[in-house]
Amino acid sequence: MAAVADLHGRVALVTGASRGIGAAVAVALAGAGADVAVNFRARGQEAAAVVGAVQALGRRAVAIAADVSRTAEVAALLVGVEAALGPVDILVNNAGIGAKRGLDELTEADWDETIAVNLKSAFLCSQAVYAGMRSRGWGRIVNVTSGAARGAGGIGVHYNASKAGMEGLTRGYAARLAGHGITVNAVAPSLIETEMMPVSLEDAARRIPVGRAGRAEEVAQAVVMVVSNDYLTGQTIQLNGGMSFI
Repeated sequence: MAAVADLHGRVALVTGASRGIGAAVAVALAGAGADVAVNFRARGQEAAAVVGAVQALGRRAVAIAADVSRTAEVAALLVGVEAALGPVDILVNNAGIGAKRGLDELTEADWDETIAVNLKSAFLCSQAVYAGMRSRGWGRIVNVTSGAARGAGGIGVHYNASKAGMEGLTRGYAARLAGHGITVNAVAPSLIETEMMPVSLEDAARRIPVGRAGRAEEVAQAVVMVVSNDYLTGQTIQLNGGMSFI
């Protein structure tokens, strides 16, 4: 068995990849040999920088704008990826939002937007790629969830629900696609140094047994590990510095 991932010849699509965890995942997959489609919604310059980082590793890359919570835009995204790089072998559903809301300030609009961006997008993108993966007999889907799927978290119940839904989606797809050479797993980071981290670095250091917040690159390492393992499916990999062991 290979000691490191070898994804040469594979095409990966990473949603929400212009910054943070998504950008780190895109670069890590390129480092393992994959060509990468960098999806973004509004940050074109940052997405272009991620494309440059992927290309610097000798891999092909393209940045494509799309709101992945909308069916028509997902369809157009897939057309663009296939035209530029080829069919998608690896999908990382990373796009997400996390507007902090207390119980009494959470609105129906907040709820609907969070569920659409965080959960519906994973459904739409997975639905768009798994038929092709199934026909080729190989595919990888990784959903970037959160420790908030199983705990209180610091953002709000709308965020909890969206991430718990992603875990359910992960298991449902995994059970139905395993016989077709497709694995579906989730990676659940908690308190990672990104714009969405709900506490200060000092507070994180006090709360986390390893004494610091996680890094986006460490989440990306877990994604590459999951993609590389043929036998791992239907699982949620927790990255939380020892805060919990579920």
